Amino acid sequence: MEPLVSIITPAYKAEKYIESCIDSVVAQSYRNWELIIVDDCSPDNTAEVVKQRSDEDTRIKLISLEKNQGVVNARNTALDYASGQFIAFLDSDDLWLPEKLSVQINAMLENGWAMTYSSYSIIDEEGKDLAKTIEAPVSTTYRNLFRGSNIGCLTVVINREITGDFKMPHIHHEDYATWLDILKRGYVAYGIQESLAKYRKATGSLSGNKLKAASWQWNILREYLKFGVFKSTYYFVHYALNGIKKSL
Repeated sequence: MEPLVSIITPAYKAEKYIESCIDSVVAQSYRNWELIIVDDCSPDNTAEVVKQRSDEDTRIKLISLEKNQGVVNARNTALDYASGQFIAFLDSDDLWLPEKLSVQINAMLENGWAMTYSSYSIIDEEGKDLAKTIEAPVSTTYRNLFRGSNIGCLTVVINREITGDFKMPHIHHEDYATWLDILKRGYVAYGIQESLAKYRKATGSLSGNKLKAASWQWNILREYLKFGVFKSTYYFVHYALNGIKKSL
């Protein structure tokens, strides 16, 4: 029998997109999964939509929080509930392609890999393809991550039987910090070159988002990794140069 995959989906004000997200999971060729959706006290009808879908498919689980506590708490709540050997992440406005889980789980089982991720494409708020693909690096080590992360959270699959349990830390770029924590244990994450997911890009200030991401990157280096100023500056320059290279 296929190993169980627990899919972690935090949801807040997700009424507009959550059904499309669920549909992309239900359409997976890999069948042995549980989709754990944590509604973070949404003021819209997110919980009602998920409840209706969970009544139709028992693999879909709804956890409703009584108080809004943010995405890190929502993901960690789902991790506490998850019973799968494999953990995958999918935000409520993103989508998977039908072969996503099959491709990654099969590669992990065949090669004994602890963690994989894949390339993914970008869509706009209405689901239109923006003809841009984020290419997955062939592999990523702990030290590679010092220069920043090219790992899309919506593409990650982790084999807890190999890595052991983990939680997301309460820090901006919590997914990036989580990959650091896991790979620090000595594992290598492997990239699947095929684009297996679609990331929905919200409308907003691009320059503002880049500044925010840069400040979070600096904070990871200084506060989370506890690097000195010189070492932090060295890796931050590499992060900035990689960002410039991507935008060209």
